[in-house]
Amino acid sequence: MIITQTPFRISFVGGGTDLEAYYKTNYGAVVSTAINKSIYITINKRFDDTIRLSYSKTEIVDHVDDLQHDIAKACLKMTGVERGVEITSIADVPAGTGLGSSSSFTVGLLNALYTYIGEQKSAQELAELACRVEIDILKHPIGKQDQFAAAYGGMNYFRFNSDGSVEREKIQITDVMKREMNRKLMMFYTGIKRSADGILKKQSQDTASKLDILNYMRDQAGTLKTILNQEGFNDKFAEILHQGWQKKKSITNGISNGNIDEIYQQALEAGASGGKILGAGGGGFLLLYCDEAKQPAVRNAVGLRELDFRIAERGSRVVYFA
Repeated sequence: MIITQTPFRISFVGGGTDLEAYYKTNYGAVVSTAINKSIYITINKRFDDTIRLSYSKTEIVDHVDDLQHDIAKACLKMTGVERGVEITSIADVPAGTGLGSSSSFTVGLLNALYTYIGEQKSAQELAELACRVEIDILKHPIGKQDQFAAAYGGMNYFRFNSDGSVEREKIQITDVMKREMNRKLMMFYTGIKRSADGILKKQSQDTASKLDILNYMRDQAGTLKTILNQEGFNDKFAEILHQGWQKKKSITNGISNGNIDEIYQQALEAGASGGKILGAGGGGFLLLYCDEAKQPAVRNAVGLRELDFRIAERGSRVVYFA
């Protein structure tokens, strides 16, 4: 049996510039971090030649082509594992909440499958293979940031070049900075689950008319990287989150709505300094920067379920092999 653990991520700035429709015009950039919420993939040899796949539903099929789960089917075919296996997935957080869960699933499954056939892949290779599955093979209208964040872990600046290549620059945060981030960053679940595909597809279609906004968001990634590297974690972080969220909302309909705007405004009035909806928008988790003294008031104001999380250093890894 093999078990992989792959982290979810939170993206601070630059989200949307990792879409091909944008980065092929120049380059895109994102600053994001892995968090201590993960998806676990198990794979085990089955007694017979059938495939059993268990996620939110369970499939038992005679051949890989009969699977309904498109990502699992593509990963199995890519690795040549087409019969006689049982695969399960267990996640700390539900899908469709803006934490990159689909790509974490893809990276974690590929890591497990390649380990199963005796091949070891680097983080860069896992991320590139996951992009090939989701974007090239399955034609999902998504970007590349989630796959790389899940594979590498830690806090990073990712640059998405016009030729499709991706460069990673690790942001070296001190233990003091990490403790400050863990204390001051809050995350609340809006209660809205959604598929990012529709929003991202519309965003890609609107890219040409929104280049000035996307350029601003891309440049924010470089600014935040410099601040974190030179000054550390401070109030400028909150300002950048807020400014980026205001810009992102104007890209296309569906990224925000009246309910989300009201919750965010309530958080600001209660003492939060800045924040954003994570992922493509439309629901999922609200990330806030807030001094500890004001956090009780913010919790009371938003009235939503809070997710306790921490910055995580490790990317996708095999945690059990027997």
